[in-house]
Amino acid sequence: MTSLFGLERPVNFGWYILGSFIVFLASVLGQIPFTVAIAVKTMASGKGLPKTMKEMLQVMDLNLSLFLLLLTFAVAFFGFYIVIRFMHKQTLRSIATSRMQLDWKRVFTAFSIWAIVTVFITIVSYKATDTTMVWNFQPERFLILALIAVVFIPLQTSLEEFLFRGYLMQGFAQLHPHRWFPLFWTSLIFGLLHITNPEVEALGYVVLFYYVGTGLFLGIITLMDEGMELALGFHAANNLMAALLITSDSSIFQTYAIFKDTEKPQLSLELFLPLLVLYPLLIYIFSKLYRWTDWKQRLTGSILIPDPIKTPKL
Repeated sequence: MTSLFGLERPVNFGWYILGSFIVFLASVLGQIPFTVAIAVKTMASGKGLPKTMKEMLQVMDLNLSLFLLLLTFAVAFFGFYIVIRFMHKQTLRSIATSRMQLDWKRVFTAFSIWAIVTVFITIVSYKATDTTMVWNFQPERFLILALIAVVFIPLQTSLEEFLFRGYLMQGFAQLHPHRWFPLFWTSLIFGLLHITNPEVEALGYVVLFYYVGTGLFLGIITLMDEGMELALGFHAANNLMAALLITSDSSIFQTYAIFKDTEKPQLSLELFLPLLVLYPLLIYIFSKLYRWTDWKQRLTGSILIPDPIKTPKL
């Protein structure tokens, strides 16, 4: 283990701050069509501008709203590529994995496992209730949803993984010589960035523990596997299934999903089931599949970075 995901030289952490800011500016640029569309729609209806994310998502047709929302991430991904390629002189592969090339088999394995688990849980939940989860399938609208989701959601989830489990993981590795440091900070920031999600508004800030915990889970499997292929597959499956299978008035993806949960949002132990049961189980499964060893070193041990070379100061 000579470096963290192909990190070839130490880089001033200021460059990572600048790179993240450029990605943020790209996301703001990508958000313009969404913002303009909302403004035009609300002015035409004579209503006031929406004040919350939940209200914004319900202004337009749900498929159009989802498309414009995800377009933000597509533009941000382009900005991220510019940062990696031209500012850091790295490749996406060097951000993603320590292997010679991205292991797509790992990506699809993680995707398949979590997609199957999600479908199973959704069906069980539907069968277990006669009132709160209703059949919401509308063939034409669902087909359009599926096309949008399959194309754009992997871009959205891949951007988040490249940014947090790759780019910023390498960035925080410049500040502290042990692996727990980038693991902690990338997980915390990842969780806090979900603070504007409708479910946080509905249930309170305690929901952020779920997002921080999810970031920690994704960071653990990335560090243990010396690459983020498993995280890429899991995240894509999680968000894609969320968009296609079940929607609610308090979810970030307001879609024409197959089911709609009409129950009033409330905190329950079920909300934290992934953190308490499913994520540990997945870590165990992956550890057996890929024969993970040396847990202490991979999660908390030293990060070995090559000897410094002359690098520009920010």
